[in-house]
Amino acid sequence: MVRWRVFLTTAWDAIGLSHMGTARAAEQGPPPQPLEPLVWPLVGGAQPGIRTFAGHTNTVLDIVGRVGTPPSLVIYTEGNHLMVLLGKDIVGAFPAWARTQPQYAHLSLDNIVVVTMPQPIVVQMVRTGVIALGNLTLDVSRASHLFPDIVMGGPAPQRELRKLGVVEAQAHYFSRDRGRALLVRKGNPLGIHGLADVARTGARVAQADSVAAGARAGNRAAIETLIGQAATDAFFAKEVEHFPGRLGITHRDVPEMIARGYADVGLTQYHLISYWVRTFPNHFELVPIAGAEQFPVKIAFGRVVRPLRPEAAKAFAEFFFSRARDVYPHYDFARMRDDEYGAPLALA
Repeated sequence: MVRWRVFLTTAWDAIGLSHMGTARAAEQGPPPQPLEPLVWPLVGGAQPGIRTFAGHTNTVLDIVGRVGTPPSLVIYTEGNHLMVLLGKDIVGAFPAWARTQPQYAHLSLDNIVVVTMPQPIVVQMVRTGVIALGNLTLDVSRASHLFPDIVMGGPAPQRELRKLGVVEAQAHYFSRDRGRALLVRKGNPLGIHGLADVARTGARVAQADSVAAGARAGNRAAIETLIGQAATDAFFAKEVEHFPGRLGITHRDVPEMIARGYADVGLTQYHLISYWVRTFPNHFELVPIAGAEQFPVKIAFGRVVRPLRPEAAKAFAEFFFSRARDVYPHYDFARMRDDEYGAPLALA
């Protein structure tokens, strides 16, 4: 009898707890829906009559152009300024401009191939001559004609490529960013309005992965200068370094982590976050970091030694430097001073 009473008491307690849990769940509303992956827009949109795989799988976003057809020009660059380079004002406008120039009007520029991978991956691609995209291994050596004519990037990767004998001894700066900012979900549910709020709310942080060691070091150095070492340790205390399907491509991974709920706040360059907010206005918001403009990152234009398409490379350099200074600020980059724009970067 005692055992039966214990059983009945336990059973009724369980039922009571179940009802309490149901009531609390009802008060809190329905459970959250699974968060969906980001589906990135295609550069130039889908091509009529061509079967295009453009969902959240089987999508190649950071190699733009046609493979198998001789390229008109090949540019390798980091992905953080892809929104400018691949937009209507630069690569989109270059062929039409060339047709108006007597010395370049004869050039065929209908297949400009652009690689927008993180800088360490660009260096690795050039060094090894290959890159694997899932089951596809792509030959990017000189023999494949997918070898770059121009490489854009920061000082460190440019110097690595110079050591490999790939680029000329001098590059030239063309952009400066506005430092870092924070990426949060639409509506800013945790109320993050500055660096201190990240630690205060226990927010999980997303940033570049270990492949981009330079970016990570730059992030930490900037934050530590602004708020001190102890507060910086607290800021990064809940960093999320891995998630299922991580590519190692910062400009894809960080917004994906926020959109899918793997992290609460992203840290990267201001103009990248501005681009994500414009591209996915229902997903994200930008939170500026006070004082971040003190820690800008610059990108330089490097010319490849013995380019496969020398005339096209020369034409693009002339076109690019005639307008980049005015175009980049429209995409939330800083405007460069006279002494900065086109300034030489010695690589030897």
